[in-house]
Amino acid sequence: MNFASNDPEAQLRATAFEQGLRDLGWVEGRNISIDYRWTDNANMLRVHAAELVRAAPDVILANGTPVMSALQEQRHSIPIVFTQVTDPVGQGLVANLADPGGNVTGFTTFEFSIGTKWLELLKEVAPRTIRVALVFNPETAPFAELFSRPIEAAAPSFAVQTISVGASAPDEFERMTDEFASVANGGLLVLPGAGTLNHRGTIIALAARHHLPAVYPFRSFAASGGLLSYGVDVANVFQRAASYVDRILKGANPGKLPIQAPNKYELVINLKTANALGLEVPPTLLARADEVIE
Repeated sequence: MNFASNDPEAQLRATAFEQGLRDLGWVEGRNISIDYRWTDNANMLRVHAAELVRAAPDVILANGTPVMSALQEQRHSIPIVFTQVTDPVGQGLVANLADPGGNVTGFTTFEFSIGTKWLELLKEVAPRTIRVALVFNPETAPFAELFSRPIEAAAPSFAVQTISVGASAPDEFERMTDEFASVANGGLLVLPGAGTLNHRGTIIALAARHHLPAVYPFRSFAASGGLLSYGVDVANVFQRAASYVDRILKGANPGKLPIQAPNKYELVINLKTANALGLEVPPTLLARADEVIE
């Protein structure tokens, strides 16, 4: 797991996965043993990946692209079920979605076209926005450009200009956000990736400091004080991942289990943050929300 162990998002994912296993009859300490490795440090990911491969478990659950990259470097045949990976074919992790082949299968996160939905939501909640920064971490989101392209293509129809803000450390996020916010009527679209998720506290604080409306890709951003999030139901994905682990433990070939796309999305609005930004959330948007944080 590419999180610190005390990160609430990490615990949510682990809890959902273990609940999914229990629903299928696998109980920690009785008929299954789960060995976690936690870190939000890229170098430690490689150390943990090497340790896990040497331990030769029956199956590995890999959270995110950086974890998969570290595991792939080990050149092993242990079955892997990945979650939260974008474009596994384009990244060379599997041969194709229907018949992945090899020892890897799993669950993708987003279609790249979802970026236009994020832009639409930003304009709906903050219609005065005319400049949009696309925030990403290039070290953990090599696919960021593929999210940016549909947004940039749609930008003229929403009467906005876009700028890419790539940063990998808190001070870089701060410097680039300060510069972007020096001109009025700006807003943020935070792209998915471990780097933005692990730095969500910094990004949310910067958005609040500069009174920037922002749309985020996961509920944990809105729960941490972000304005609005729209993305996959992460708990649902991890519960579904348990079903693939179950099948592999019972003898299934991971290379024959098709890669699955998300089947549940959630819109979360933080009304407290909206009020702090002086935004009046349209009733039609509130009615569509899966969760409103007050």
